[in-house]
Amino acid sequence: MSTKPGRRPRVAVIGGGANSEHDVSLASATAVRAALPAASYDVVPLTIPRSGGWRDGNDRPLGLLGAAAVLSSCDVVFPVVHGCGGEDGTIAALCALAGLPCVGSPAATGATAMDKQLTKLVAASVGIAVAAGAVLTTADAADHVWAGPVVVKPVTAGSSQGVSLVEHPDELERAVKEAFAHGDRVLVEQVVHGREIDVAVLGTADGSREVPPPLEIVGPGVFDYATKYGGAADLRVPADVTSGERAQLTDAAVRMYDALGCRGLARIDFFLTADGPVLLEVNTMPGLTEHSQAPRMFAAAGVPYADLLDRMVRDALG
Repeated sequence: MSTKPGRRPRVAVIGGGANSEHDVSLASATAVRAALPAASYDVVPLTIPRSGGWRDGNDRPLGLLGAAAVLSSCDVVFPVVHGCGGEDGTIAALCALAGLPCVGSPAATGATAMDKQLTKLVAASVGIAVAAGAVLTTADAADHVWAGPVVVKPVTAGSSQGVSLVEHPDELERAVKEAFAHGDRVLVEQVVHGREIDVAVLGTADGSREVPPPLEIVGPGVFDYATKYGGAADLRVPADVTSGERAQLTDAAVRMYDALGCRGLARIDFFLTADGPVLLEVNTMPGLTEHSQAPRMFAAAGVPYADLLDRMVRDALG
């Protein structure tokens, strides 16, 4: 969509969300709004409260028609809504129906990537290793048999919500119950022994793929919500990997990005094992403050935070 000569493109930056990642999304959206160059864009803030609905930049309720009017006055939408009701393709679908350019991956990609089991099936189809595991529902969870240490996680939640490392059989029931608090399906996976390495991929309309130095998350146990956002995370970029390991990680990340049909920025997380990368998950709208993993990786490649956001918006505008 082109803008009128002499007018800055209007960018609707949406934060919040009616899900457990609401606070994380607010932080990302606030950072994006502040960092988009004021000389280049007219930023229009919108927020989705925890209870749902829409609010404007002054925290006034808009209603669906009011939100639609604001969105239709903009040239591009930047949905910084992590998790369900945003990253799962919901907002991308709304924008597609309205004919509005949207930063990030299309609806089908967001929906598939948000489902960890579907993502694993896509990965396996293109030769990327995944952890062995099983999906449980409330109907069959009680029949699951302990088979050694496992990681229990909701199939569709993000930000490590509801994730538990279970090392003893008497801990399994509690971990499964906690995961079910975040969704109606739970994934129980065998523990993968390896280093946790994140890879960011930025795709552009011309088909190029930019992959900055990978990042390693160092520490014992599961990289859970408290560690991720409590300031205790040890994030190292560039990750201390060999040239061969980096090539393996880059190849797997780009293959996963393309197999899912991602657009814009995505973060693909792996365990780096003695046998190579094992896919952990794909984030089609990863944390997006200046200190989040993906922006840190691009900063290490010499791409400042504001420039990364600018490129994402310009690519969506075409």
